[in-house]
Amino acid sequence: MSGKYNLPDPLTLIHPRSLKNLNYHLQELVKGRLWLRILIGMVLGILTGLVLGPSTGILNQEMSYTIGEWLALPGYLFLALLQMIVVPLVFASIIRGIASGEDMEQLKKIGLRTVSFFLATTAFAIFVGLMLALTINPGTYISSDLVQGTISSNVTQADSSGLGSFDVAELPGMITTIVPTNPLGSLATGQMLQVVIFSIIIGVALVSMQPVQSKPLLELLGSLQEVSMTVVRWSMLLAPVAVFGLISKFTLNLGIDALMGMLVYVGTVLLGLLLMLIVYMLIILLVTRKNPLTFLRSIRDVLLLAFSTSSSAAVMPLSIKTAEENIGVRPSISQFVIPLGATINMNGTALYQSIAAVFLAQAFGIELSFGQLLLIMVTVVGASIGTPSTPGVGIVILAMILNSVGIPTSGIALIIGVDRILDMSRTAVNVTGDLVTCVIMDKWVAGKKTANEEFIEVAKHEAQRRVHDEDVIVISSEE
Repeated sequence: MSGKYNLPDPLTLIHPRSLKNLNYHLQELVKGRLWLRILIGMVLGILTGLVLGPSTGILNQEMSYTIGEWLALPGYLFLALLQMIVVPLVFASIIRGIASGEDMEQLKKIGLRTVSFFLATTAFAIFVGLMLALTINPGTYISSDLVQGTISSNVTQADSSGLGSFDVAELPGMITTIVPTNPLGSLATGQMLQVVIFSIIIGVALVSMQPVQSKPLLELLGSLQEVSMTVVRWSMLLAPVAVFGLISKFTLNLGIDALMGMLVYVGTVLLGLLLMLIVYMLIILLVTRKNPLTFLRSIRDVLLLAFSTSSSAAVMPLSIKTAEENIGVRPSISQFVIPLGATINMNGTALYQSIAAVFLAQAFGIELSFGQLLLIMVTVVGASIGTPSTPGVGIVILAMILNSVGIPTSGIALIIGVDRILDMSRTAVNVTGDLVTCVIMDKWVAGKKTANEEFIEVAKHEAQRRVHDEDVIVISSEE
């Protein structure tokens, strides 16, 4: 019967070869799709964390913590690889991005417009956060018993940590510290803001020099950048396993009880981040006339990785690669905007900090005046500029913001249990903001060379570097 009507034999459907064939097709589907592999790692990580978590009773809390640390080991190694290479990549990318400008006038346009766009969107994000917090009032949904119980059990640790001490008289000294007095020390210790400032100064100096003088250093930095991106490509092979481990550990450590009483607060922050994402997509639609859904599809790899690692700095190499290869942004734009954005453009973090400040004020029964709200906005803008783009730092900066408006910093103990999921979400929005800014600047700042011409020139230089045995090749501008 099967042969007459060309129907498959039912036995072949469960035959090992059929299973092997199915597995082959699944592998082909996943192969080359980093976003799908990362998504699978996230789902498996969540399921593993839920099954092995203390709430199921399979393992006790101590054993769950131990297993979570071992599961997260690939993730720790992955982050270490990226953090190892991020400083040389930022150093080389910013200098080459600035030096690729045709003249000082174009460089001034890129710098002023990029920083202005960053500050404007950050201020808007803070405004959205404050409006949502004042409208939804998430702090009123927390019982006073929960507040007092959580604070009393953590007040000593939170208040004695030294976080949040801030004096206006110290501000000039803080501003001075962003200029590195020892650039090599800043590079060695990973002081990102100082590295960015130093790189910008060197890049501007190279633009003002004659091409024959600046070319050797630029070629050397080009080699450094290529080496860095090669290491990044190697580390991406570990990304799905790293995501699985990090998400498993997160789910293992986060108890259900910590989430239940904070759902309104978490929902308020996530709603604000969603609104910022919608605003970014509207900017893409109105300014560039591009389909926002197509834009999101082109950056999904880096967004999933940013969500999983909670670090803008860690995904910076992939962000540059995505901007140039998936979106078609000129290298001179992407290699300047993204490293700068990963350091000073923290819109998602700024929105979260403004909501968290109002939430804790409401939980403590503190009425915030208009002046205090304005102070929160100014402080958050300043703090977001200098916030390191690494996991968990946002909660530390929040302590300074709370102290500046008279909210007890011990209240951080109330929200720290759910900070991880919010950290992951706001990092994805931060990275989206950097990529959107790349697209906007690519359209607003016209150059003498198109994106294709820049890509061809870079490829030609790389080919010439491989053909010759010399470490550095000086190519005259006439060629």
